[in-house]
Amino acid sequence: MEIGEQVAEVAESVGGAADVALEQTTGLPMLTVTPDRVALARYGLNPGSVQDTVATAVGGEVASQLFEGDRRFDIVVRLPEHLRRDPAALADLPIPLPAEFSADEAGRAATWQGGGPRTVPLREVATIETVTGPNQINRENGKRRVVVTANVRDRDLGGFVEELQGRVLAEVELPTGYWIDYGGTFEQLISASQRLSLVVPLTLAGIFALLFMAFGTARDAAIVFSGVPLALTGGVLALALRGIPLSISAGVGFIALSGVAVLNGLVMISFIRKLREQGVGLDTAVVEGALTRLRPVLMTALVASLGFVPMAFNVGAGSEVQRPLATVVIGGIISSTLLTLLVLPVLYRWLHRTVD
Repeated sequence: MEIGEQVAEVAESVGGAADVALEQTTGLPMLTVTPDRVALARYGLNPGSVQDTVATAVGGEVASQLFEGDRRFDIVVRLPEHLRRDPAALADLPIPLPAEFSADEAGRAATWQGGGPRTVPLREVATIETVTGPNQINRENGKRRVVVTANVRDRDLGGFVEELQGRVLAEVELPTGYWIDYGGTFEQLISASQRLSLVVPLTLAGIFALLFMAFGTARDAAIVFSGVPLALTGGVLALALRGIPLSISAGVGFIALSGVAVLNGLVMISFIRKLREQGVGLDTAVVEGALTRLRPVLMTALVASLGFVPMAFNVGAGSEVQRPLATVVIGGIISSTLLTLLVLPVLYRWLHRTVD
């Protein structure tokens, strides 16, 4: 619990932390009986004798069984409810002394119970007090655990956890056998990042393969594929201008953006290639292709970008997923459109001038 409080205190001091809370595990009043070993030795007792007596008085012990036909019931001996809840009454609980123990050694503390065995009150050999104890003990994989929860606002989750890990490592000293795990949304982030690290390269490789199949030459496929980096740059700049951290939803937006950027380049380069096949010169084909395909490229860009505008400015439920995705797509489409209309024709002419 103390370690959990230290971790919660460190988490509250990290920028972006909100609603930091420590799992409540204490707060239940408990009656504790702590044997006094010095007093026990003086009366010739051992801690087990006190524990057995208290356990019988409070928890009860099966003394016999009652048979009723083919059923049987345990007969339990214990103190009444009102005495079990009263510390003063428990303090007077008689603890039997050993048979070989002499009355002279017991002194005035040892009493005679109507000629029965000599006893000593519980308060003489133990300390009885009410303390605050655990109200629950949670376990995971057979080990006790305490959960510290926190929300992250106005900051990327990965950067927050990275800073938190460094601060906890430097400021919290973990005893042997203790460790800290980071889960929740961060665990999902790690899993999604690992999947994206596989999906993104495969997606880009698939796009280039389709372009190569469409053009039959790696040079033209590379020209169209060059729209992807500039489109991604526009998406990153859009995120930076809006102050939105890079997230998994933004990564999905980058994948969608790559397809739109390649589509615009494919429309223009295909038309330029068609003009050249008809015998039109390189410069004329490049200029005419750029001017003729201006309207289709702009229409494609406007349709794709305007459709994401409501998502980009959403502040309601789900906005944390919609805004990064829409911002990436809109910013990337703007930059990829400029590439398609201005840079792509120039790049095509520069790479094909040696052929002519």
